Amino acid sequence: MIPNVDGHDVEAVDAAIRKARREKTRPTLICAKTTIGRGAPKKANTGAAHGAPLGADEIAATRTAIGWTHAAFHVPDSVYAGWDAKGAGSRAEKAWKRRFNAYKKEFPAEAAELERRMAGQLPGTFGDAARQLIDEFNAKGETLATRRASQLVLDAFVPALPELVGGSADLSGSNLTMAKTSKAVGKDGGGNYVFYGVREFGMAAVMNGLAVHGGFIPYGGTFLVFSDYARNALRVASLMGAHAIYVFTHDSIGLGEDGPTHQPVEHAATLRLLPNMDVWRPADTVETAVAWKSAVERQNGPSALLLTRQNVPFCKRADLGNIGRGGYVLSDADAARAVIVATGSEVSVALEAQKLLAGEGLAVRVVSMPCTSAFDRQPKDYRNAVLTALPKVAVEAGVGDYWRKYVGLEGAVVGIDRYGESAPAGELFKHFGFTAQNVAQTVRSVLK
Repeated sequence: MIPNVDGHDVEAVDAAIRKARREKTRPTLICAKTTIGRGAPKKANTGAAHGAPLGADEIAATRTAIGWTHAAFHVPDSVYAGWDAKGAGSRAEKAWKRRFNAYKKEFPAEAAELERRMAGQLPGTFGDAARQLIDEFNAKGETLATRRASQLVLDAFVPALPELVGGSADLSGSNLTMAKTSKAVGKDGGGNYVFYGVREFGMAAVMNGLAVHGGFIPYGGTFLVFSDYARNALRVASLMGAHAIYVFTHDSIGLGEDGPTHQPVEHAATLRLLPNMDVWRPADTVETAVAWKSAVERQNGPSALLLTRQNVPFCKRADLGNIGRGGYVLSDADAARAVIVATGSEVSVALEAQKLLAGEGLAVRVVSMPCTSAFDRQPKDYRNAVLTALPKVAVEAGVGDYWRKYVGLEGAVVGIDRYGESAPAGELFKHFGFTAQNVAQTVRSVLK
């Protein structure tokens, strides 16, 4: 630690930084002491110097106190010269280009790879490889937790995308964010996986830095409920359009016995409200692979993948082409009288409700909507064709108000507008009404 550095003394700060750089075995904390509004006779060291203009009289007095005789908005030549880096920057850029051109001649393949990655271009083979993986998942039809399906995707994507840099906030074994070929970043150098420790905000902030630097596609995991700790960094990622992928597992009351402190209820909705954040809540292995593909291919903003702890059944579907559009008709019915819209682990409940109602002679359509923002970007004709003008019921194990934009005031939402309980996932789903029977009854209620 370097204490009591005068933060207003440029030379003292510079000397402290030079001293810190000489320390090679541990981090250094520089304690710079400053006074807010220093030089303002009446407002220095007060809150009045923080969020409001000083005022003409106080500005004039401050000028006298600090000996500043220049006119307003005039930058003296000596100050301008000290901050003007155009010449030095131009020389550094030319030197870099000379070195890189020499490197390019000697190592053309490596140089081409660097240029590809810095340009944000994916390998030409990625699209076909991702589609092949989706087809394989569809053919296998496995019942898996979507966090496990995500790990299987990473097993395929990490070797194919050297720009992927993963990690987790001390939950790698639960988030399943380590692939078979992941290698921890350590003091020995190299690696593509970071053990961030219990630092959700720090993790998300580092990911943002990697994303805006270029050449990397960062992803990092924690429980969905802990996204609160990373909130500021998630918002900044959305604002900057950073290409970062946040893996949020244990996505609902399906978490089970850890109880309401660890069961996210409002988190999916609040993440969806972040402008420019794509939030994917896949229903099964296939939707998980599509979500990952979409997140990797998206260049202008971050994506959040909300994944289950518990196993979810595979959903049979006739067409894989529309999943990436964020919402699609998963199971249709002739002369349908209502539409059930569901996400994630509740899609299978919606399909069971559809069967129950069909047994009564009541036909309904089931729409899976893994990504509302991707769906909202679709042409109006497509959105209307998927949702139709029929009465609608939305089903998601989270707060219900968000879904009113799709079901309207005449529709209904099977959600959870309170905190959960501590019990096995199956018992919780029954207790809170996420059953085929309750969804079917809710559909009947909107048809009366």
